[in-house]
Amino acid sequence: MYIAVILAVSVMMLAATPLANFIARNPTIVMLALGFLLMIGMTLIADGMGYHVPKGYIYAAMGFSALVEGLNMLARNRKKQRSGEGH
Repeated sequence: MYIAVILAVSVMMLAATPLANFIARNPTIVMLALGFLLMIGMTLIADGMGYHVPKGYIYAAMGFSALVEGLNMLARNRKKQRSGEGH
């Protein structure tokens, strides 16, 4: 158990800087993550109240949102590269 905790903390410490840099370059990821948290929270509340939401719907919505954001990031990078080459 101790080794698992030490390894987990080590991985988190190593991943913190690259992840922070990625988020700084792509601030829309923060909004996407907040949307995911809201969706998961609402699903948990609905489950607690007796309404079952199929997990496939949740995963499909999250996957679609991540795909759209990935395409947006690609488009922004290509636009940035093209504007840099032209000047």
